[in-house]
Amino acid sequence: MAGESHTTTDHDTIRRWVEARDGLPATVRGTESRGEHAGILRIEFPGVGNDEKLEQIGWDEFFDKFDESDLAFLYQDETKGGDTSRFFKFVSRTEH
Repeated sequence: MAGESHTTTDHDTIRRWVEARDGLPATVRGTESRGEHAGILRIEFPGVGNDEKLEQIGWDEFFDKFDESDLAFLYQDETKGGDTSRFFKFVSRTEH
């Protein structure tokens, strides 16, 4: 159903959704703790609201941090109008 959101922790589902929208896994520079390579996770959509604080990271690193932080991926496939949606957010797994 258009406009409906879904929640998943499945790495393949997340990666397919992101890559279908030309997105890339990223972290916010300066938010990592000691010894970490990734801090706050984001998805970067090059050419859309470029944020210079974002640093691209690999999928393995992204999913290590995703699982370590006990996150789930809330996303929307289509807008209410039926267009491809880029809406997503990271939520706590305990909330869903």
